[in-house]
Amino acid sequence: MIALNDVSKTYRTLITRREVRALTELSLTLSRGEVVGIAGPNGAGKSTLISLILGFLTPTSGQVRLDGRAPRAYIESAGVGYLPELVTLPPRWTVREALLRRAVLGGHGAASKSAGLEMANRLGLHEHLRKQVRQLSKGNLQRLGLGQALLDDRDLLILDEPSHGLDPLWTQRFRDLVVSLRRPDRLILVASHNLDELERIADRVVILHLGRLQHIQVPGGGEATQVWRLVLAPGSSLGDGHFAGATPVAGRPGSFRVTMELEAANAQLGALLAAGHRVVSFGPETGGLEAAFRTVVGDTS
Repeated sequence: MIALNDVSKTYRTLITRREVRALTELSLTLSRGEVVGIAGPNGAGKSTLISLILGFLTPTSGQVRLDGRAPRAYIESAGVGYLPELVTLPPRWTVREALLRRAVLGGHGAASKSAGLEMANRLGLHEHLRKQVRQLSKGNLQRLGLGQALLDDRDLLILDEPSHGLDPLWTQRFRDLVVSLRRPDRLILVASHNLDELERIADRVVILHLGRLQHIQVPGGGEATQVWRLVLAPGSSLGDGHFAGATPVAGRPGSFRVTMELEAANAQLGALLAAGHRVVSFGPETGGLEAAFRTVVGDTS
């Protein structure tokens, strides 16, 4: 559905007119039926990539196509559901007005009012309908922006930091919402700094760094994670040569860090359980996506 071929984007600074390359020779194909994540540190090129896909910017070189058409030609014909990173609405509008006006612009006609109310109910905004935008918390404003993006039934959804400001309950509900939005003819693109969120919802995660495509991670794709965390029940010990080389985690009795291949870890865990030891938990110390991100990007602190 989206094809980028050797796309580069260069800006010039306002004062020195120095060239700054935001994206360099990026080639990528995104298909219908996918949920694709975009990850990367600040300045990696995520916002530029989204702006190019939406047609807000044109590439300095290379080509961007949406279903074989230029981005603006596609969007003007088929539309797109878009949630920007920063939701900005007239502060005196009420939640009801914001949804109604967006529904009218989306061509809902006589059904605009009911469409807006249905979306308010879907996103838990029904009790805030009379509140002005300026009275909303960050989380409620984010849900309002998400509601506007989802009002129209589009084949392409682009969500930029969609869970920013959401409380833990609505972060979980957002994940459930993504599941409900999946369908074979729809592509959902989610840019987020929350790697745990992307690992839970995405089929693939595109990792950008310094304007280049560095890696595409498939969450749960069977990558051999090297570092594991083993936690034993009180009274249990490793002993008997199980998990040779395991190192205790400081300040956490019964917790060990283990470095080995996936198959060996499974075999050792089976032997440990067969010997009567009680295991509280065993799993990768970091998620596969986080490990890949650290490998690609390194320490950006």
